[in-house]
Amino acid sequence: MNNFTSICAQFSAILKGKSTINKGSCSVSLHRNFPVTIQGRKSTSVLPAGILFESLDQNGQALCLAEIAILQEEIPAFMQSIIQQNLIVSALHNHWLFMNPQIMYIHIQSVESPLSFAQKMSRAFSYLRSPPEGE
Repeated sequence: MNNFTSICAQFSAILKGKSTINKGSCSVSLHRNFPVTIQGRKSTSVLPAGILFESLDQNGQALCLAEIAILQEEIPAFMQSIIQQNLIVSALHNHWLFMNPQIMYIHIQSVESPLSFAQKMSRAFSYLRSPPEGE
């Protein structure tokens, strides 16, 4: 098993999800689990938690990225956890209108060891009402 594949497997184990390797990127797709409607219609596809790394260098550092669907009331504690762990919050925005409850999407980035990033994200998940789960 090559180093990238091994790190990807460890990355997904920390995040408790299934990994996919595609074009030099290791991604783990998770899902938030709570009821949501858009324009009064139930939706299950708008609650992603995607975490990935790519551009792994010979020193074990990689570009690490995440996008998490987050309830408005979860934002302060989750964002504080992210910032305290020296991760960058690069965006916080909505995707959909007429959504109930109102969901925001937070983007997180870092250049570091993918395993360290996964551990930090896992710690931050403890500040969410329901942690992301594997799909």
